Amino acid sequence: MDGLFEVHPPGGGADPALPGGFDDVASDAPLAVRMRPRTLDELVGQERLLVAGSPLRQLVTGVSPMSVILSGPPGCGKTTVAHLVAGAGDRKFVALSALSAGVKDVRTVIDVARKERRRGGSPTVLFIDEVHRFSKTQQDSLLAAVEDRTITLLAATTENPFFSVIKPLLSRCVHLTLKPLTDDDVRALVRRAVADARGLDGTVTLAPDAEAHLVRLADGDVRKALTALEAAAGAALAQGATQVDLATAEQAIDVAALRYDRDGDEHYDVTSAFIKSIRGSDVDAALHYLARMLVAGEDARFIARRLIVHASEDIGMADPTALQTATAAAHAVQFVGLPEVQIVLAQAVIHLALAPKSNAVVAAIGAAMSDVHAGHGGAVPAHLRDSHYSGASKLGHGKGYKYPHDDVRGVVPQRYAPEGLDDREYYRPTGHGAERAVAERLPKLRRIVRGTAEPAAGPADDGATSMVEERHR
Repeated sequence: MDGLFEVHPPGGGADPALPGGFDDVASDAPLAVRMRPRTLDELVGQERLLVAGSPLRQLVTGVSPMSVILSGPPGCGKTTVAHLVAGAGDRKFVALSALSAGVKDVRTVIDVARKERRRGGSPTVLFIDEVHRFSKTQQDSLLAAVEDRTITLLAATTENPFFSVIKPLLSRCVHLTLKPLTDDDVRALVRRAVADARGLDGTVTLAPDAEAHLVRLADGDVRKALTALEAAAGAALAQGATQVDLATAEQAIDVAALRYDRDGDEHYDVTSAFIKSIRGSDVDAALHYLARMLVAGEDARFIARRLIVHASEDIGMADPTALQTATAAAHAVQFVGLPEVQIVLAQAVIHLALAPKSNAVVAAIGAAMSDVHAGHGGAVPAHLRDSHYSGASKLGHGKGYKYPHDDVRGVVPQRYAPEGLDDREYYRPTGHGAERAVAERLPKLRRIVRGTAEPAAGPADDGATSMVEERHR
């Protein structure tokens, strides 16, 4: 079965009936693999999950057969926990990768585990890495076995399980969130790897500025830090040096791999922070998140679409030119493309972030749609109906319609809304930016349309003329 890891059941020896967990660590394995914690006491950064009696400690020690879903960013210790579970207690351990395993693999493991359980054998722990990549059908195949504890499920994901794991499976498991490691956590693990016999065993030392560089680039991912450390140490030793200095560390690591999965949870988090920064008028934070998306290879069309939506949703009539800028940026994406269009996107982000804000447009359409969904939608008034086809006049369509341009004010008293909605005021402009003038003009327009304003004066009336000028300003 392609989805199963090599056979290494607890206690040694291969069991052909139940493929098992992980390979033994070879001496030439990557530094990050060699330095995996061997006990819970060596696990760094998740102290809150390791208190006495915690679900994680019970799972690792084999005290409780509860199923657990571990979520957290890369390099925070999810796979390490699986290794600790694999090496502890009198249990069978099977590891599957969601990248290659199918429903058939899952059912095979469950069938063997059920037979083992019936004959009084050891319980089975099934570890599924990247469980978010399992389809709904694959996740469904686990439900019954988890429910009756034929298997104890240990699943790991870098995504939010509330989005990526089906609810029935989530409800049968304890969900534990592993936090990103702090800089101090990463620094401690880097120093351990330099000195430990399993790691570099003191063959090199690490200059303080080089250490700070590795920690900074890791961004909480200890695997990234140890991989970079191994590359830098190899470069130093190849040059006959025994110290890794900053220049060697920088040469060994060209570019830090940015933590951003275009199809994963981080994608939504960064996008959310991007829009909220623009909404909050923090132009610097908005540019930071724009840069993160661009460096990670995000589709520029996706960014442009978000800007167009934001221009109406959070700015609207407070600065009507924001929508024009966002739309122009979207066109530029099509005509220019990356990398040059990143300048255009940055200009659009700066415009939108610094623009006055108003959510009156989205509130207005939301209120109008609520009325429609609630059934408040009477017939179109007869005088507004189409009167251009033969027979329309016999039905009274268009009869009594007043042409606004015949009035000096450019607006006339007339019912436009369906019956029962005459007094609805969906749009409520704010006093921000250009919407301030709209807020002053709108009550006058509503009074005229609803017939509560003074009758129109002659063309020479200064008040009427100023109203026309103001309306078309």
